[in-house]
Amino acid sequence: MDYPTVREKLNKIDRIELANLPTPVYGLNKVSRELGKNIWIKRDDFTGTEMSGNKVRKLEFSIAQALKEEADVLITAGGIQSNHARATAAAAARLGLKSHLVLNISAPPKTEGNYLLDKMLGAEITLLDENGDITLSQKMEQVADEYRANGYKPYIIPVGASNGVGNFGYLNTVREIIEQEEKLGVTFDTIVCAVGSGGTYSGLYLGNKIFEAGKKIVGITVCDNKDYFTKVCGTIVDQTLGLLGEGPDEDKDFTFIDGYKGLGYAISKEDELRFIASIAAKEGIILDPVYTGKAFYGLYNEVKKGTFDSCKNILFIHTGGQYGLFPKQEQIAEVL
Repeated sequence: MDYPTVREKLNKIDRIELANLPTPVYGLNKVSRELGKNIWIKRDDFTGTEMSGNKVRKLEFSIAQALKEEADVLITAGGIQSNHARATAAAAARLGLKSHLVLNISAPPKTEGNYLLDKMLGAEITLLDENGDITLSQKMEQVADEYRANGYKPYIIPVGASNGVGNFGYLNTVREIIEQEEKLGVTFDTIVCAVGSGGTYSGLYLGNKIFEAGKKIVGITVCDNKDYFTKVCGTIVDQTLGLLGEGPDEDKDFTFIDGYKGLGYAISKEDELRFIASIAAKEGIILDPVYTGKAFYGLYNEVKKGTFDSCKNILFIHTGGQYGLFPKQEQIAEVL
């Protein structure tokens, strides 16, 4: 791959500005002293209030494509407390578009957290029984067909905006990190993030290659496992390369760490919540229970195990999601 040529192509990819960038980077002094390792954090939870977190970086490219296709309805999906769904609804409201969210549920939901914000942001919402026979993707296609029949131009954004187009969000974040390293006078040899739908990790991985940053990109899985994400991220990476007019990456070297999804996606154990509370007290940083809480818990424990012994400066990506704490307030209160 001719990296300088590919970098030139990146500047021509359609994008709209939605996020507050660049997001800050700083050291976690107490945690670093505790672990004997330089741990830094990039606050992508600062991308904006309504669209806070990693999803808005992806939406800058996904929605740019939707507007290019003259779409007037954004359709996406996720769990009932989906950060991505909420961010999509907020972006649609800002841009004067309709939004329709397909949200997985296992029981009638309370109107709280992201689900409350979805309603406040004016999204149309379809609740889908996660134990039913139809998938989120299939339901989104049905919803899109209904809009087309009524004269609308819908655009479907996959779960987490984790596809070839959305992948440009974190691919470009590597360039942002490189610029921040120069200002901070530090070089991060390792970047760590949570892996839930694969788009953040895939972007960082491919950005690391294209910008020849020489970093180790580590993903800590919060659902499924490394075998699953090897396939998912491989597909996303190759989709992005295809959009850049390049062939597939034949030399993928993903690094995933399993063992920290706990009881399952978005299900919290007491020790995870207790850890989130301890980091809040030590560093004044609020992690979320679905992604960053589990991933940082994984990083913390793996450093203690010696997994990161060869690393000097580790940058953890805080991908947001704090609204997901509020539906767990009773469970959290029990561990404080």
